[in-house]
Amino acid sequence: MSEAGGPSRDALAANYAQAGFGQRLAWGTRPALVLVDLIRAYFQPGAEFYLGSDACLAASARLLAAARDAGIPVLYTRVEYDRDAVTGGLFVRKVPALRRLVAGSPLGEIMPEIAPGADEIVIVKQYASAFFGTSLAATLNALGVDTVIVAGVSTSGCVRATAVDALQSGFVPLVVRQAVGDRDPGPHEASLFDLQAKYAEVADEREVLSWLAGNRPPG
Repeated sequence: MSEAGGPSRDALAANYAQAGFGQRLAWGTRPALVLVDLIRAYFQPGAEFYLGSDACLAASARLLAAARDAGIPVLYTRVEYDRDAVTGGLFVRKVPALRRLVAGSPLGEIMPEIAPGADEIVIVKQYASAFFGTSLAATLNALGVDTVIVAGVSTSGCVRATAVDALQSGFVPLVVRQAVGDRDPGPHEASLFDLQAKYAEVADEREVLSWLAGNRPPG
């Protein structure tokens, strides 16, 4: 039994596997890297969304360097609302701290460690998924992408929503474990477990870097 009185992680994994969850999605041949909401709000001490760690940012920077070396498309997302945050609708009412991300707020700036290049696309969004209400799916289709490498924050929020919508849009979601982060390990690990079971491939950073360097994907 787990400390909380529920099944252990191994028992839970076995239960899911017995039910047929967690089948493998083969990695494609035309990937793109999508860096989700790696903005100052998550890395500035004292900000409401502060994660307390920049480990996922450092891992995302390594992925970015590898993606650029491999010549694959790189896209970024950030969140921005109008001055009254009306464009955030019910999401802002549910999470009032999102009002800090109005146009012009420094908290909405993409972190300099992964600053977009002149030819890289920045998608501005108002909700959790990078696909909802944006041109992301159409852009990926135009680029001929079949696999979306997902990095960013937060694992239980915008990363999870983006990975689910990637699957529903016909792209293989590849979530890089070390390159996503959350404010607590509980939601982080639970989301990664659920994503691997139902919606995505959760991969180790080293595997993805090796793949981008031209090696065969695992499996």
